[in-house]
Amino acid sequence: MHDFCYKGKELYCEEVAVRDVAGKVLTPFYLYSRKTLVDHYTKLAKAFKSVKPLICFSMKANSNLAVVRALVKAGAGLDIVSLGELFRALEAGADAKKIVYAGVGKTRKEIHDAIKTGILLFNVESAGELVVINEIAGKLKKHVQVSLRVNPDVEAKTHSYVTTGKKESKFGIELDTAEAIFLDKARYPHIDLCGIHVHIGSQITLGEPFVQAFRKVLIFLAHLEKQGAKIKFLNLGGGLGIIYSDEKPQTADEFASRILPLLQGKKFQVIFEPGRFICGNAGIFVTQVLYTKKNQAKSFVVVDGAMNDLIRPSLYGAYHEVLSVTKNENLKRIQADVVGPVCETGDFLAKDRNIPDFGSGDLIALMSAGAYGFTMSSNYNSRPRVAEVMVSGNKFEIVRKRETLPDLVRGETIPSFLK
Repeated sequence: MHDFCYKGKELYCEEVAVRDVAGKVLTPFYLYSRKTLVDHYTKLAKAFKSVKPLICFSMKANSNLAVVRALVKAGAGLDIVSLGELFRALEAGADAKKIVYAGVGKTRKEIHDAIKTGILLFNVESAGELVVINEIAGKLKKHVQVSLRVNPDVEAKTHSYVTTGKKESKFGIELDTAEAIFLDKARYPHIDLCGIHVHIGSQITLGEPFVQAFRKVLIFLAHLEKQGAKIKFLNLGGGLGIIYSDEKPQTADEFASRILPLLQGKKFQVIFEPGRFICGNAGIFVTQVLYTKKNQAKSFVVVDGAMNDLIRPSLYGAYHEVLSVTKNENLKRIQADVVGPVCETGDFLAKDRNIPDFGSGDLIALMSAGAYGFTMSSNYNSRPRVAEVMVSGNKFEIVRKRETLPDLVRGETIPSFLK
């Protein structure tokens, strides 16, 4: 569920008309609902309250400071994958002891700075990474908590680009290798090897892949404990799917009903790392029609938003529902592509859709754009990145200013030999 709906003919975000935001901010822009963000976090927290989980919002899905701050204020921890996300997390007021650092390729500086910050733990994906963490922790005279990310070789039944739990994936460590690392933990005197992490993919709408993976991991944990391992953290990752089109994903309560029985009697600190589930339907992308055109093959609606702003359709073939910001029931419907100004055939936001016959100046909302929208945007074709706006009740504020043309060349210089 989300807080975007029509009131009469106008699309609203909470108590604010989207058209009013467009009038002030201009297009294109991202628009977020604070209420939806917090409600989705709260639903997951309540569903699993019996195990008192630490729910670490996955910042790669949406790292805007306002989004992160809203969730931190609601009690969330954070899942980060870069030094930039660590910086943003701290700027948003996060408690370092509720930050988990994931990622397959952490640099020495990232590891050093995260240790100095005092994060809760690292999710580690290779023996080589353990060696580096141990070395840096020793130099800093710190003892660092680590979870091993294991790869359970489970098919997540999602898009191949966001499947991470198969043995062909770059992510995680095979169970046999993970066991050998635990048995050799004396090799890492500055590391407390105290957790297991598993994450099998993203936008997973079925419960069975999770159950299959978690059962496999729990059997592995029991095996480790029999050999003397002291396991404190069980990090079950994220991956819960949302509704983009006609999907029927699990609710938080349905997910909990399948997972909680597996955790019965276990004393681990359970960690979840949801991203899309919390923010996906908490945001939309608003763009304006520039032109319409038609050739012998099909019709096109050309808008001022593009693949550099919202790349998911081009990258994954992802679906975002196309809605009119102001409904006009007198408009006929046509079959058309919604495309942007970028000089690529792949620059489309929607393909072969049955949509209103929009005209120049009409405002269009691309729904369910709160996750992997702005965070994946770029300056391709030297296009300034768009504004981000947050609504709370009947108020809205710009939470990231639209980039200007000078922003495009900030940091660039013409070398002396070209002057």
